[in-house]
Amino acid sequence: MGGIEESERPLKRVKVPSGGSNSLSANLSLTEPREPASGFSLRDSMAWSPSSQGDRDAIGSKGIIKRPEFIKIITRALYSLGYSRSGDLLQKESGISLHSTVVDLFRQQVVDGKWDESVDTLHRIGLSDEYIVKSASFMILEQKFLELLKKEKIKDALYTLRNEIVPLSINVSRVHELAAYIIFPSSGAVSGPSSQDAAGSKSQSAILEKLQKLFPAAIMIPEKRLEQLVEQALDVQRDACAYHNTLDSELSLYSDHHCGTNHIPSQTLQVLQAHCDEVWFLQFSHNGKYLASSSKDRLAIIWEVKDDGEVSLKHKLTGHQREVSIVSWSPDDQQLLTCGVEESIRRWDVNSGECLHIYEKAGVGLISCGWFPGGKGVFSGMTDKSICLWDLDGRELECWKGQRTLKISDIAITDDGKRIITMCRENAILLLDREAKCERLIRENQMITSFSLSKDNKFLLVNLLNQEIHLWRLGGDPDVVSRYRGHKRTRFLIRSCFGGLEQAFIASGSEDSKVYVWHRDTPEPLFALPGHSGAVNCVSWSPTNPHMLASGSDDYTIRIWGLDQVKLKNRDNQRNGINHHSKGKT
Repeated sequence: MGGIEESERPLKRVKVPSGGSNSLSANLSLTEPREPASGFSLRDSMAWSPSSQGDRDAIGSKGIIKRPEFIKIITRALYSLGYSRSGDLLQKESGISLHSTVVDLFRQQVVDGKWDESVDTLHRIGLSDEYIVKSASFMILEQKFLELLKKEKIKDALYTLRNEIVPLSINVSRVHELAAYIIFPSSGAVSGPSSQDAAGSKSQSAILEKLQKLFPAAIMIPEKRLEQLVEQALDVQRDACAYHNTLDSELSLYSDHHCGTNHIPSQTLQVLQAHCDEVWFLQFSHNGKYLASSSKDRLAIIWEVKDDGEVSLKHKLTGHQREVSIVSWSPDDQQLLTCGVEESIRRWDVNSGECLHIYEKAGVGLISCGWFPGGKGVFSGMTDKSICLWDLDGRELECWKGQRTLKISDIAITDDGKRIITMCRENAILLLDREAKCERLIRENQMITSFSLSKDNKFLLVNLLNQEIHLWRLGGDPDVVSRYRGHKRTRFLIRSCFGGLEQAFIASGSEDSKVYVWHRDTPEPLFALPGHSGAVNCVSWSPTNPHMLASGSDDYTIRIWGLDQVKLKNRDNQRNGINHHSKGKT
C-alpha cells in the first residue's frame, strides 16, 4: 500500500496521517387433540369440588410457585391445545378447578347467548371493581341490543338501550352510536364492528374472550398464559446472554440458553482470490444472497452466497478508469452502484453484470455514492464539497453546495430519505435534514476516517485517527454511548461495521492483519482474528446470517468467517441442560 505526504488528506484507500405431580392416566393420549363439539362448548371450564389437599402448597426449588395457580395454568394450556379430556382429568385428579362454579355458569350463559341471565350471574361472581362490573355488563347488553336489532325487534332493542345500557353511565359515545343504529339500521347494526356474526357462536365466543381480558386473572385464567410465561423465560435468558447471536428459531426449552463466544464467526471458511490488488470495500446485499467488493485494481466484483454458505464469483465489473473506492446495493438488491476515486459512479444490473448508466459531472469528481430510499435516485459526494441527487436517468434533482463533504467522505441517507449524513470537516459529521432544511454537526476531537450507519438509523459508528471507534446515538442530542479500542491504525483508512443478531456486535479491520470483534456493550475486543497477511481494510457482516462475516485486505484476498464447528460441537457435547448465566457471569 503506497503512502502519501504528511500534509495530504487521504483518499479512500490512501494512507492517513499518523497521529447470548400427579401423572395423567396411561390410557389418555396427549398426542391426539380432541376436536370441539359442534357449536361452542364450555367443557374446558367444567369444575369439580376442590379437595382439601395442597391448596396452600408451594412447589419448585424456591417454594415461590403456588400449586393451585400452577395446576390451573397447565389445565388452561391443555384446553387451549385441544386436549379437553386431559384438562378434565387434571382437574379431577388434582381437585383444583380451573374456575369457580359461578364463573363456569357465567361463561356458559354467555356462550349460549343468555344475556339477561349472564348479567344476573355477573353480579354473583364477587368482583370488587365496580367499573369492571359495569364494563362487562355493557359488553353483554350491547350484544343483546344488536341481536334484537338484527331480529328487527326494535321496541325490545330500544327498551334495552334506555333501561339497561344507559343507566350504566359509561361509554357515552358508544351509546350514541347504538342509538343511531335504531334510526339508521343500515349504518350500524349490520355493518358495525361489534355486530359481525351477531347471532352465532362465533360472536358469543368473541364476547367471552373480551370479558376474559377484562376480568382479573384470578377470576378467569387468561388464554395461553403458560405460553406467555415460557416466552418471558426465554426472553430473560436471551437478554442475559452476553454473546447472544442465535436466531429465535434455534432456542430450545430443553436446556437453558447461552451462546458463548463460539456463536460468533471466528474461523476462516473460505478465502476468495479474484482481485489482483488491495481490497478496499465490502458490502453484503440486504437479502444476504450477494457480496460486493471493490479494489485498487479498478474492479468491483459481485459474489453469490449460496444456500449452504459457500461464496462464488458471479460477475467481474470492469470499466472504471480509477480505483473503485465504494459499492452500494439498491434497496431490492437488483442493482449495484460502484464509485471510482474522483471519477464516476456506475450502475450495474446484478443478474447480467451489465452497466446500466454512468453518472458524472463535468469538471467535478465523484467520491461517494448511495441510493435514495425506494431506489428512485442516486446521490453522491463531490470533489467540490457538494452533494448531488440524480434520478436514475442521470438528471440532477437536488444539489447542496458549500462545505458538505470532504475529498474523502463516506455518505449515508436514512431510510425515510429525510436526513443525509456525510463528513463535512476533518473532525465533524454533518446531519443534513432535507425536510426541515436544517443542519446539525457531530464533532469529534480527532480526525474522522470513516463511519457506518446502523440498520435502524439510530446509531453511527465512527472510526477515528487515534485508533478508537466511537458509537454515537443519533436521537435527540447526539452523544457517544460506547468507545472501542484494540485494533491498530497508523497510516491507512480502516473501516468497521455493525453485525450479528440485532447488530449487537462491532467488527473492524486493522493494520496488524487481524479482524477485531467487540460486543456493543464492551470496549475491549472479544476476538482478534488472524489469517490475513496484510492490513485488513474493510469488513462486512451478513444482515441475514449472524454467523457470516467477510473481511478484505491488502493481501488481495477476501476471507469469509463462520463458526468454529469443532468448539461448537465440543460445547454441545458437554452441556448437561442446566446453565445459569447473567451477562457472561456463571
